[in-house]
Amino acid sequence: MRKRVVKVCRTAAIAVVLLGVKVAGYAQDGKAGIQAANTQVRGYFTDGTNLMYAVGAILGLIGAVKVYQKWNSGDQDTSKVAAAWFGSCIFLVVVATIIRSFFGITG
Repeated sequence: MRKRVVKVCRTAAIAVVLLGVKVAGYAQDGKAGIQAANTQVRGYFTDGTNLMYAVGAILGLIGAVKVYQKWNSGDQDTSKVAAAWFGSCIFLVVVATIIRSFFGITG
């Protein structure tokens, strides 16, 4: 019985080693994967920037309606609300532009 257990363990160990060698044979260069990921991310950046501009435009419209409602009702903090909404729209545009120039993405 003991010889049989040793034989099974030895066979399993050999199978694991051979499987590891086979998997190592399929390993690829990491540099090629990083370059492929870089290319894909840079390809999506223009679409992401356009999405950011669209979100900024929607926020601008919502903000304009909110500011108009506050102004029309006579609230005293209208200028603070207008600055906050306008600032968020400007932030989205500036962030997209800075990221584009920081990473050297031409589009």
